[in-house]
Amino acid sequence: MKTTQTRLAAVAALTSGAVAITCDKDSLQSAFSSIATVDFATWMPANSTFNIPKADIAYPTAPTQLRAACAVQVSVKNGTSNYGFGLFLPDDWNGRFLAVGNGGFAGGINWLDMGAGLGYGFAVMSTDTGHNSVNNNGSWAYHNEGAILDWGYRAMHGSTVLGKQLTTAYYSNDILYSYYSGCSTGGRQGLRNLQLFPDDFDGVVAGAPAWWTNHLQPWTAKVGSYNLPNTSAHHIPPTLFPAIGAEVMRQCDGADGVVDTIISDPEACDFNPDLLLCTPSKNTSCLTVPQLNTLHQIYSDYVDTNQTFVFPHLWMGSEAQWVPLLGLNAPNNLGPHYVQYFLQRGPEWQWQDFDYGVIQQADAQDPGNATADDFDLSPFMERGGKLLHYHGMGDGLIPTGSSVYLHSQIFRTLAPKDVDLDSFYRFFLVPGMQHCTNTATTVNAPWYFAGANQAATLSSSVSGVPGFRDAKHDILLAMMAWVENGTAPAEIIATKWVNDTLQDKVMRQRPLCMWPKKQKWSGQGDVNAAETWSCE
Repeated sequence: MKTTQTRLAAVAALTSGAVAITCDKDSLQSAFSSIATVDFATWMPANSTFNIPKADIAYPTAPTQLRAACAVQVSVKNGTSNYGFGLFLPDDWNGRFLAVGNGGFAGGINWLDMGAGLGYGFAVMSTDTGHNSVNNNGSWAYHNEGAILDWGYRAMHGSTVLGKQLTTAYYSNDILYSYYSGCSTGGRQGLRNLQLFPDDFDGVVAGAPAWWTNHLQPWTAKVGSYNLPNTSAHHIPPTLFPAIGAEVMRQCDGADGVVDTIISDPEACDFNPDLLLCTPSKNTSCLTVPQLNTLHQIYSDYVDTNQTFVFPHLWMGSEAQWVPLLGLNAPNNLGPHYVQYFLQRGPEWQWQDFDYGVIQQADAQDPGNATADDFDLSPFMERGGKLLHYHGMGDGLIPTGSSVYLHSQIFRTLAPKDVDLDSFYRFFLVPGMQHCTNTATTVNAPWYFAGANQAATLSSSVSGVPGFRDAKHDILLAMMAWVENGTAPAEIIATKWVNDTLQDKVMRQRPLCMWPKKQKWSGQGDVNAAETWSCE
């Protein structure tokens, strides 16, 4: 077998000259069977902006300052399956393939995340998941089993197979390694893919995965109902969410041994919500007794009939991101639309009708075979695959505990078989990070490590970690080092800039610890410097 260096040299020699297939619609079409049609192929010189097709409503932001590359869009029709995907094929290809994920119920090609992947030199692909919609609209799924299956798993796998086929044909050379990076639904896509098709990727990076689809989506409706209707005595208005967050910060910040506006161990905090109670001497930024009862529900696991555990609660420290789930006049569409259109109860079903029967139906049907609950990852491990999994501890959209639960279930499945999880699967929590990206302005936690969607949060032109292009700071480079060199990451350093748009000055850096280790400050030196922290 060729070494990585030898194979890269072969790719470099090949791509330094003319390619066998040109960046032309008809030329690229010759690489495909009749099920796939090249919609367009456009060569872009260096520093170009890719103009998003108007039909792509899910991801309208254009990636900018791109490497020279061929931009390709493909449509696929295969029986009841009908999906599309995009590809960036760089002139200076690094010999590797990268697929990026989607979000929510979105149907569209994620050209923006593709642009971040292109910056490394990957041939990079994104699927539209088989339909066209924004991320919180699931109405397309009604009486549309084919589209649900494409969203669930088929479009990602099919696009990966065909994307690799086109990449190999374009460069007239084999792909050295194949990778995946996605967050939220994108994290679920990566996990479901490695469970169903363990040979697709050598390494999968899965962030804040929406893996437990048949429980997460109904829980979204359930948790939203806790704070409704808006006219009720128990309703907590969004204007009070900051007061709750401030009290959580006051009580819990020091639980990890240092007061620094970052709650890195919320489970160790003995939080007393009664200190938020309104009294005659405290009648602002406080909660009434009915509101405290609502807060208790929010911080409690969803347990239903016969004490059945359904889904974990939102963690303390997530309050700054509560509005999308708890601050609207109805539960977020990601909950009710799943019941109405994926479970086929129809638009007449209302969130007020929610009962445990919804969970039972979702378990029985698992629309689209989307739920990534095949906990035996042995096939992926045995073929040499690697998995890096992370989740923000300030996530207010998908509870962090769902990832902890997933890790536990995988451990319980594989440990009795004498499998060492750390040999192929590593899980990291990110203190203070919200859903996939960013941190609250009151927290300012290090959150950036080139995970999925993160580059786009900084700029449409960013790729990797500006100023820190190495495997210590970049999770995708860490994955590559693990797969290709056997260097497994024990920790990954996250970065927070003073201005997260300009990346003008580093504010904080801190190591992310492999579960179940936790961050520990040395007690000496700059608390904002990564080297003063360790994982214990």
